[in-house]
Amino acid sequence: MEGKIPIKKIAQLFLKLGFIGFGGPAAHIAMMQREVVAKRKWLSEQHFLDLLGATNLIPGPNSTEMAIHIGYDKGGWKGLLVAGMCFILPAVFITGIFAWLYRQYGQLPEIQPFIYGIKPAIIAIIIGAIFPLAKKSIKSIVLAFIGIAVLFLSLLGISEIYLMFGAGLFALGLFYIQNYKNSTLQSFVPVLFFQIANGHLLSETNARLFWIFLKIGAVLYGSGYVLFAFLDTELVANGLLTRQQLMDAIAVGQFTPGPVFSSVTFIGYQINGLSGAVISTIAIFLPSFVLVALLKPLMKKMRNSKSLSASLDAVNIASVAIIIAVCFTMGKETIIDWKTISIALISVVVVFKFKTINSAFIVLGGALLGYLLYQF
Repeated sequence: MEGKIPIKKIAQLFLKLGFIGFGGPAAHIAMMQREVVAKRKWLSEQHFLDLLGATNLIPGPNSTEMAIHIGYDKGGWKGLLVAGMCFILPAVFITGIFAWLYRQYGQLPEIQPFIYGIKPAIIAIIIGAIFPLAKKSIKSIVLAFIGIAVLFLSLLGISEIYLMFGAGLFALGLFYIQNYKNSTLQSFVPVLFFQIANGHLLSETNARLFWIFLKIGAVLYGSGYVLFAFLDTELVANGLLTRQQLMDAIAVGQFTPGPVFSSVTFIGYQINGLSGAVISTIAIFLPSFVLVALLKPLMKKMRNSKSLSASLDAVNIASVAIIIAVCFTMGKETIIDWKTISIALISVVVVFKFKTINSAFIVLGGALLGYLLYQF
């Protein structure tokens, strides 16, 4: 589990995940756990949990930051860049193609039959990944209590950022109460200042897009739906985008693989063509690379500190609970008839029976079954 991994292997893995990563951040993280922990043994369950907990504490797209974390951990600076880029680019290219088609023809292609089957298969992958993570993260009765509390509060709609930081602070306070020690807690809060010159290479529209998406990428916590709320405020309200275009961008984000932030590529293209798509994509993902690079050196210090380690354990169990809540919500919306129940059950059997099977086959199998059963 220790040691570096060849950059070529890191690139191959995250390119594959970029192409088959349907279902949103919870599904992407489940696929990563399956590939780097269960199948390849690159990371231990505990280390994967620590990276997951740390990822949830910083703004930006969680699954993209998880890919960057794993790449940095196994391949240094080259791994950081390669893992992040390889995970992002497939979604960006596919979204770019849809953006071009949409601008040419004014409508999106019909792929609902495939998505119909992919979603239940994705839920099976999440269940398969979250089961060992949950067992590893429950180290005490207190952590089990925190996990259950976060799960219920998440299902009630409480923001995940409040739950993550609340769990960490609760465990930290409990640690100091139990140990009666006078200690000083050193914290590190990374503050980023971005400055870019208004050069001749950037048009006024692109400069505006860059600042809008850089700001969103640097401060946004939560799911892709929170992203779309930001976009409505920043773009629709200011006349840069129509609400119909935003709704179509949301649709593209749902049925293309990879991070939902790639919807920004679609939006940038509609506003200012290819240059707008490129500028918007770079701006929304740039903060994730910077934040992970800043956070990584602190991980070992957190584990070596008893108080911060207790806090990280609570954040880890909260992360698992939130993914379970997401999976439950997805299940209610997705598994709605005998056909989707059948696809989900078959996928669960495959996930637990064949633990090292490539996630791509589960996704493709779900798509094929969905296409066949959708006709009935």
